[in-house]
Amino acid sequence: MVLSRSVKTSIFLAGLGLVLAACTSVVTDELDPTPTNVPTPTDVDGDEILTPTPEDTSDEVDDPDRKDPFEGIRLRFNPAYWPNTDFNKHSVDYSEIFSGGPPPDGIPAIDSPEFESVEESDRWLQEDWPVMFFELNGEARAYPLVILIYHEIVNDVVGDEPVALTFCPLCNSTIAFDRTLDDGRVLDFGTTGNLRNSDLVMYDRQTQSWWQQFTGEAIVGELTGTSLTILPSQIIAWSDFKESFPDGSVLSRNTGHFRPYGQNPYSGYDTIDSNPFFPVEGEDDRLLPKERVVAIELDDQEVAYPFSFLGEVQVVNDVIEETPIVVFWKGGTVSGLGNEGQEIGSTGVFERDLDGQELTFVIQDGEFFDEQTGSTWNILGESIEGPLTGQSLERVVSAEHFWFAWAAFKPDTIVRGL
Repeated sequence: MVLSRSVKTSIFLAGLGLVLAACTSVVTDELDPTPTNVPTPTDVDGDEILTPTPEDTSDEVDDPDRKDPFEGIRLRFNPAYWPNTDFNKHSVDYSEIFSGGPPPDGIPAIDSPEFESVEESDRWLQEDWPVMFFELNGEARAYPLVILIYHEIVNDVVGDEPVALTFCPLCNSTIAFDRTLDDGRVLDFGTTGNLRNSDLVMYDRQTQSWWQQFTGEAIVGELTGTSLTILPSQIIAWSDFKESFPDGSVLSRNTGHFRPYGQNPYSGYDTIDSNPFFPVEGEDDRLLPKERVVAIELDDQEVAYPFSFLGEVQVVNDVIEETPIVVFWKGGTVSGLGNEGQEIGSTGVFERDLDGQELTFVIQDGEFFDEQTGSTWNILGESIEGPLTGQSLERVVSAEHFWFAWAAFKPDTIVRGL
């Protein structure tokens, strides 16, 4: 189970060494911890936005009545990197935020992603390697985890919509966001180098507010309390993507950075009964810390489905807050955190209502069928054979996480299969 706070200091020190070794040593360019070959980000008006550095100065006027936001708190991150962040606005306790080792943008986001064809990617991607599948407005793209593990954020435009594709290796969490706020502002994101509940804390380059990757909520700075819209995505095997989208686009290794893509800097981290390397709030021993779960939140209900359970049943018909859903599990996808890659499978979560007809799904000989029409379905929620061929189920926003992370942020979760 997740360790208590009394032993988290030693865990933190061990984790710091791991992340420094795994990230900083491979994330530096020519031994310089500040990336110099990242395209200079711009805001929506085209003005350059500089990455924060400790040498930056602020125009803030001394105010004797201004309260020190860090008074009485033992900081575990360096605020000197952030002269333009409004630390007086925050929704979390600063004691919960830890430096992961690298400085801001020490793990460089991809700001000008390049893409290649399925045919080109097939020359280096292995059949069972995991990719983050994302589709919007008819445009399908794959983001290999062997690339995302070194960058964690891709600022992209898909189907003419600004989006951010994110991956936190420490939580095994891939989440896609709409980068446009309700007021029309478009943000782009970088890595702060900080963690909360072992999860990536991002920042936007427009206001230097800090954002929790797991929830998509701004937790520090001007935009505190603002939430990004989470968009549906999936982790699937490369073989499944190329079969369904032979004309799709794949994130290229031509990122502007030299990285050993395909080598895992977190080898052994995903051992199922091991604890996270950074402090995590709460304890929930219903599952082992790094049991993978696919989790969803519908209205006010949070439900998690352990991979150990899904691997046995392979399909779950469920109803959450009066919404009929189905969870598919399919083998043939390896861990994104293993050099050789132990097989862990992949999932898809969809609504079961199709044009007013509620479908019920079964698994037969490794294939998904609906009982109403006998049509065959794939892991992407597409009917590939039978009367419903060509139809697609509505994708439910879901993500695969380590249990410790989901439980820390969503402690009231119902766990199926226990």
